[in-house]
Amino acid sequence: MIPIILFLAPALAMALFIFRSKKLNAVVICLYSFTHLACSVTLLVHPASYGRYFQVEPLNLFFLVVLSVVLAGISVYNADFTLKSAVPARKSTYYSAAVLVFSAAISGVVLGANLGMMWVCLETTTITGAYLIYYKTGKEPLEAAWKYMFICSIGIAFAFVGLIFLSLAFTGSQPSLFFTDINAHAPVFNKFWLKMSFVFMAIGFGTKAGLAPVHTWLPDAYSEAPSPVSALLSAALLNSELLIIIRILKIMKIADLGGFASAFLITMGVLSVFVAAVYIIRVGNYKRMLAYSSIENMGLITISAAIGGPAAFAAVLHIAAHAFSKASLFMTSGNILKRYYTREINGVTGLLKADPKAGWSWIAGFILLCGIPPSPIFLSEFIMIRTMFGRGMWWLAVPVMLLVTIVIYGMASTMFKMSFGNPQKGISQERFNILNYAGQFVFIAVLCLLGIYMPKAISDLITAAASLM
Repeated sequence: MIPIILFLAPALAMALFIFRSKKLNAVVICLYSFTHLACSVTLLVHPASYGRYFQVEPLNLFFLVVLSVVLAGISVYNADFTLKSAVPARKSTYYSAAVLVFSAAISGVVLGANLGMMWVCLETTTITGAYLIYYKTGKEPLEAAWKYMFICSIGIAFAFVGLIFLSLAFTGSQPSLFFTDINAHAPVFNKFWLKMSFVFMAIGFGTKAGLAPVHTWLPDAYSEAPSPVSALLSAALLNSELLIIIRILKIMKIADLGGFASAFLITMGVLSVFVAAVYIIRVGNYKRMLAYSSIENMGLITISAAIGGPAAFAAVLHIAAHAFSKASLFMTSGNILKRYYTREINGVTGLLKADPKAGWSWIAGFILLCGIPPSPIFLSEFIMIRTMFGRGMWWLAVPVMLLVTIVIYGMASTMFKMSFGNPQKGISQERFNILNYAGQFVFIAVLCLLGIYMPKAISDLITAAASLM
């Protein structure tokens, strides 16, 4: 199953260049995404490995299942995007090939059992992601793509230096980047080099995860990228970076440096929530608003993971809930853009009247993302805050709750302004087909189900993943 996930996408990408057909591009991405989902479910039932470099265990298996569901939902929306795109078939083929390689590279990060291999896959997402952001061409997409490439490349360089420092931390044994070897030798690591390694890797991988203060590529990239790509960046790429951060946090805990690592990550997490709260109340672009929301949620997840204990369960649950809700909202933002021809918040009113399906999915996505019941995020944030107070961390819980409230207020004022009222003249009267809404509706239904009743199999998967953090 793992070879299919990793190598089918590049093979299909090469095949696309032979035929160069928009229809085939759309079908192939859907084919790969649903094959990816089938393989993930199979691995869930029958775990397997592929050599030493790619393996599955409960933690990355959870991330893999979330990734598969996200890819499947986005691929359906992407099919209509590809078929109706005005670009020539040649450029559409480049785009589809990049999506396939980008998805396979993220899968490589998730399945990786070696930090070096994960770094290589991560670099692949930087290269392919830059092209996807620039897909529509123009001054703004070019600037966003260069910013993404430049800042993320610096982050990758920091992570690489961290890997070198990690090798120096080995004492009396051959350096290795396999997690089994690292975890086995962590208790006797040189503490100085391990601390240096963690700082560099946390900053480097945190750059791709959208954590402040190294988040600055994210709002521009999300705003200018095509909506399916924005959904992939937020719901797939960021999760893979969080997995790496969680893994290196575990190494620090084994080495008895958990306090140092947790304090560092909590600082980055709180700063991320603060940055989101400051900018989201005055943002003028609804896709940028969703980008700052991603920064906020990455911060909350990082804080929960750093606290550990019951909050680890909250972090894992929040990862899935954020991925599904944000994928839904970015796809809906694509419908809004096609209907209103603008990304500006002031240019959109009366969404519920102009496009009821998009309007209700927009509001539902907002409710679920902000943690309003029946959202699973309500449960994850409640567990996180309860854990903080239970450990006497009221000094952390109070400002976090205040900042989250500001973010919810900023998003609510925007969401309701766009949804209600009368639509302005000159908007598109095109009738969108079911492909434009199917993914959003499925994600919303899944989130509501998880918020009302969580099946034991899913609860056990989340618990097993959290136990390895």
